[in-house]
Amino acid sequence: MQRQLRFLSVMLLVSLLGTGSLLYLYEHGSIPQVRGLGDAAWWWLVTSATVGYGDIFPMTTGGRVAGVVAILIGIYCYTNFVTLTAESLNGFANRERFGNAPFKGSGHIVICEYTAFADEMIQVLPGYPELAGRKAVMVTDLVAVQPYPHIHFVRGVPISPVALHQASISTAAYIFVFANIRFVDPDLKTLHCVSRIRKLAPKAKIFMELNEPEHELAWHLGGDITILKSRDMLKSVLGTGLDLSASFAPAKPAGQEKPV
Repeated sequence: MQRQLRFLSVMLLVSLLGTGSLLYLYEHGSIPQVRGLGDAAWWWLVTSATVGYGDIFPMTTGGRVAGVVAILIGIYCYTNFVTLTAESLNGFANRERFGNAPFKGSGHIVICEYTAFADEMIQVLPGYPELAGRKAVMVTDLVAVQPYPHIHFVRGVPISPVALHQASISTAAYIFVFANIRFVDPDLKTLHCVSRIRKLAPKAKIFMELNEPEHELAWHLGGDITILKSRDMLKSVLGTGLDLSASFAPAKPAGQEKPV
């Protein structure tokens, strides 16, 4: 956008200097309203904007040609300015919906990649008290707009430091990295992603999905990382829903709370 704005600004400047100078050259002395370059600049402004104020109008052929050029360049530049401004305002107003707004907070959940299992996890978050009260941020480039209004959306690949910083990864409490099956070896992508996340969020509890839990490269990560087995997750989804009870205590059914 900045490149387009610079181009349009240069075109308008060239139009001002070129057509304004031509008007002064051809019309100075011919019409009393053109007393100096300031008058020529005023003529260029109202002419290029197609306002047609009418206080200064060319009488010579050269002056009229300069007017036509000023009008054509003005129409092109000003309409593009309006279009770019509208797009910019629309993008700013919808920055959260399009994943361009940074998340500000701490102790939150970061979900890397929007996959079927990621969606299943979103559905069961309210069932785990440790997770239910936390804000969630999704980092993915698999969708173009915010999937859920209550989930902050960051559009980008989870391995990108820019996208991860935008999700405030360093202050997250829990990070879930799901396998992206677009890649020939999703586990390699997941391991690479987790290796970068660990450096940016050393205090966070990390969960990563692996199709092959005994992957030969998994041990390189070390640390306290919980492996979510794709097959086990699918089994739980086919049953009552994604089961996270191995790591988080589920909410007790109504009526089973301990009396105070």
